[in-house]
Amino acid sequence: MGNQLDRITHLNYSELPTGDPSGLEKDELRVGVAYFFSDEEEEADDRSASDCGFTKDHHSPAEEGPLAVSEVEYSAFCSQECIFSKLRENEDLNVYSATTLLTMCKPGDLLELVAAAQAPHWAIYERDDRVIHLHMGEIRKDSLLEVSGGRRGRIVNNRYRFRPLPADMVMQNAAGHLGLHRGEICWADSESFAAWCRFGKREFKAGGEAHSAAAAAQQQQQYFLKVHLSGSGVHTLVFRSLEDMIRERRRVDASGILKELSLVNGGKE
Repeated sequence: MGNQLDRITHLNYSELPTGDPSGLEKDELRVGVAYFFSDEEEEADDRSASDCGFTKDHHSPAEEGPLAVSEVEYSAFCSQECIFSKLRENEDLNVYSATTLLTMCKPGDLLELVAAAQAPHWAIYERDDRVIHLHMGEIRKDSLLEVSGGRRGRIVNNRYRFRPLPADMVMQNAAGHLGLHRGEICWADSESFAAWCRFGKREFKAGGEAHSAAAAAQQQQQYFLKVHLSGSGVHTLVFRSLEDMIRERRRVDASGILKELSLVNGGKE
C-alpha cells in the first residue's frame, strides 16, 4: 500500500464545520479533516473471482445461513440530512451465500458482495440469477453465482436514504447501459453505477456535481462521512462531492488505511 500519508491534501481549517452534521451538538465533538488520495490503484472490486482466490460458490449446507462479518461501519450526511447508513445497531448486516441470496432477491434489488481486504462489489438484480453490474471497465450482465466467486452478499436497498425509482425503471436504467466500455462510462465504480440505477441521482456520476464558475464562487455543498471505529470513537471527514466520499470509503474498506487516518485525525467523539 505504501505510505499513503505522503499523498494527503488538506482542506483549509477555516472550511471545516464546527458542529455535528447529525444536528446534535456535543462538547467533545472533534471534526476531522478530509483526506483525498490519488486514484492510482486499480479498483479492488474489479478483480475477477479467480483473482480473489475463488472460482465457484461452494458452501456447505451449514454455511448457507446468515453470517456476521467484521466490518467498518459508517454513516454519512449532506448538511444535516442522513443520506447513507451502515450501522449494525440499525440494520441487519449479516451476509449470505449467493445461493441463499438468490432466494431473497426481487427484480431491481441493490446487491452488495463482500470479502476481506477488498471494496464491496455492487450490482442490480434482474431476474433468473442474472445481475447487471460494472466490472473491469464494462457494464455487463452475468450470473450472480459466477459473479460472487465465493463472496457472500446481502440486499442493500436501504443503505442510501434516497427515494428509490420503481423497479422497472431501475432495470431499464441498468439494461440501457449494457455493453458500454471504459471511456464511455461515467461511473467510477460498481457501487456508483448500481446506486445510480436505483436512485437516478446525477451525484453518483463522475463529475456529476461539477459547478459553474458562478456557482463555484458560492458556498459549495459538503458531505460528512462518520467512520465508526470500534473502541476508538467516531471520526468525521468532510468532502466536496458524493463521488469523493464514496471513493474514500471504498478505499478504507479495501486498503486498511483506516488506522493511518485515525492516527492523523486523533481524538474521539
